[in-house]
Amino acid sequence: MPGLTVCSLCVGETLGDADGRRGGQLARLRELEAVGAARLTLAECLDECDRGDVIVARSARSARRRSARPVWLERVAGDELTASLTTWLARGGPGQAPLPAALEAHVIDRSASARPTSTAELA
Repeated sequence: MPGLTVCSLCVGETLGDADGRRGGQLARLRELEAVGAARLTLAECLDECDRGDVIVARSARSARRRSARPVWLERVAGDELTASLTTWLARGGPGQAPLPAALEAHVIDRSASARPTSTAELA
């Protein structure tokens, strides 16, 4: 079963008060776990504070053995995106099932070439 790590500090940030769902985005993610799509882990911070609703989809153990990598996503909030996420994870997630088109624009590039290497690049 894949895993899903969620930043507990920014979950629900994208929709904010406009989210009419009781419990907001965190409730959606807890439902994702309840239906068996993924194991949910809340982390206090994923160090991507300039983004919102940051989540990391972790590969199932069998996919990790085949070198599958985690997929970092941002601003995944609301019923439609969460449904796409749930379906993807239920099908196996990273390394087992293709990323749904609806989530492609939300991928965070965590490759070494995408990250600043000095404080000058941060300015």
